[in-house]
Amino acid sequence: MTLANIPPAPELPGARHLHSGKVRDLYEVTEGPHTGKLLMVASDRLSIFDFVLETTIPDKGEILTRMSLWWFEQLAELVPNHVVSTDVPEDVRGRAVVCERLDMFPVECVARGYLTGSGLLDYHATGEVCGIPLPAGLEDGSRLPAPIFTPATKADLGDHDENVDFAAVAVAVGAETAVELRDLTLRVYGRAEEIARERGIILADTKFEFGTARGGSGAIVLADEVLTPDSSRYWPADDWQPGRAQPSYDKQIVRNWALSPESGWDKASGEAPPPLPQAVIERTRSRYIEAYERLTGERF
Repeated sequence: MTLANIPPAPELPGARHLHSGKVRDLYEVTEGPHTGKLLMVASDRLSIFDFVLETTIPDKGEILTRMSLWWFEQLAELVPNHVVSTDVPEDVRGRAVVCERLDMFPVECVARGYLTGSGLLDYHATGEVCGIPLPAGLEDGSRLPAPIFTPATKADLGDHDENVDFAAVAVAVGAETAVELRDLTLRVYGRAEEIARERGIILADTKFEFGTARGGSGAIVLADEVLTPDSSRYWPADDWQPGRAQPSYDKQIVRNWALSPESGWDKASGEAPPPLPQAVIERTRSRYIEAYERLTGERF
């Protein structure tokens, strides 16, 4: 499913639709005390391998929104965030927030404390991740000597984010701002990793998006979703075992099914994966809920 055939965003009272992405629909508030602000709605859509699936995961949008709001509260002392209000139209209550308009930095600010995913592929090819040399002998799931900043370019729907080195960030945003983004990314990751570990969960890596308020002080603001299973890799701490793929609290269940003979899907075909079986939908929903409840201590 490409951007062209993502279902049309619903019409909402007092809001004008601006844009739809893989998971979120963005509106401008046109009425009331928050006129001119943005309304960000998390849908139940799910994407894998840069395809937005036809099948949705019930309650996923609400889980992502609740988790982001919880994390924004935990991190408030480290960095301001873009949330203005949760007073939103009834049709999207629980899965939407009103937020500030920001001038966004054109970079995904990724922090890694463990080696896996695209970082592992880069390491096997060069011994480095985003230009950062790493010790020899690391495996899938190895804990790094210290967390590292491994930025990526922001890709359009259907394209892959591309890992880049720190120098590329400095070119894109300026050397001083690049240092600020790197240091802030690692501070926020460090705090979040500590909180997750206290709850028996490993935060292996995550990506943040930052911007600056328009006409404001120029302070860096944390935006978009934050530390959700869609933007982060969470593993159960008691199952962690380097040298193999780790069980995770995210859409890995869906990826595994899509790549299995059961799905009948050929990734190389360029076609989107087929609709998900009900059992895969239910297992994925349960995994998102488990992550939310273990991290926040709240019932969903």
